[in-house]
Amino acid sequence: MNQTISVTTCVTASSSSLRQATPSVKSFIRIARLVLCLVLVHLLAGLTLAQDPAATYSEFSAPGAGTGPGQGTWPLSINTSGQTSGNYYDSVGASHGFQRSASGTITTYDVTGAGTTSGQGTFGGQLNTGGTIAGYYTDSSNVDHGYIRTSAGSVTTFNVTGAGTGAGQGTECCGINTAGTASGYYVDKNNVSHGFLRTTAGKITKYNVAGAGTGANQGTRGGPINMAGSVAGFYIDTAGAKHGFVRTAAGAITTFDATGAGTGSGQGTNPGAINTAGAIVGFYVDSTGLSHPFQRTAAGVISTFSISGTVECVATGINTAGTITGFCGTATATLEGFSRTSAGTVTTFEAPGAGTKPGTGTETLGINTSGMIAGPYFTQGNVTEGYVRTP
Repeated sequence: MNQTISVTTCVTASSSSLRQATPSVKSFIRIARLVLCLVLVHLLAGLTLAQDPAATYSEFSAPGAGTGPGQGTWPLSINTSGQTSGNYYDSVGASHGFQRSASGTITTYDVTGAGTTSGQGTFGGQLNTGGTIAGYYTDSSNVDHGYIRTSAGSVTTFNVTGAGTGAGQGTECCGINTAGTASGYYVDKNNVSHGFLRTTAGKITKYNVAGAGTGANQGTRGGPINMAGSVAGFYIDTAGAKHGFVRTAAGAITTFDATGAGTGSGQGTNPGAINTAGAIVGFYVDSTGLSHPFQRTAAGVISTFSISGTVECVATGINTAGTITGFCGTATATLEGFSRTSAGTVTTFEAPGAGTKPGTGTETLGINTSGMIAGPYFTQGNVTEGYVRTP
């Protein structure tokens, strides 16, 4: 049974859009416009709201990050020791990887072969407990290639056999677990996506989910992977709708759809994270184009929820304790982060340096076992900066 907060609102003006999230680290989610007047909130299933407690924030910029609109620093992942990984955009719009230690030391890097113009470069990805990063780089021809970077700085690049060599094609690495198994997808010469897994020894297993379309911009996209080797991702059908799936280490695939997910192009179910217990969070896009967060237990029970005072939200991470993080649009059209405990208590927050005008604010993209949250925030001048929030 779905457990939902019902929110009664008066909407003075509402023109909202939410970028479609994919397991790829290149797909960043932005809420554009939300103007909402809260009238009445009904809290169901024991869900309560809390003010942001005395959390501490560490805000940072990667060396070399640009300072203009659309430039800056994007933390993407945080591991158990508080290390953070991500990428930053320089003054010309090229991307570079970075890793930040728990004490705040930032190491930047570029993968050999990465392009140097806008939209190209090295894209930092997910970070495992040992400090190894799985990511991808885009070359000067706009083709993508996977890479693995160890904590010592050694980089191994790879391409999945069958990956296309044209612009917008190639290999994208999206997730990595404690054992070093990487998960992702590749786009073939016909622009169809296929999932893959890569072991530390370099063995690659490819797969497709039954029901995935075989036309351009359709197919299977593998995403985050947990310690047991289970992968969460989605497939795109012939109508362009997305459906969630979980694939075990043994190769068994279970597909699912969140209740209320639309079936049209660009609609459907988008898993975004999976924890050690196999619980998955993400969001679904309904038939009107609005996005809503969901959680799926390892047993397959799906529940949805919303945050009071918002119209659209996405869930982006879940830790071992079952605490979920994500972000929403506020009544003033800014972005606001949230955390939601397994008991249903929701805390909303903003990074201290976040802007207050429409389109600015705070996103969350990762949470670790102790509840530390990492992500980007957008300043008043629309420059992106990084933060780590410690509860």
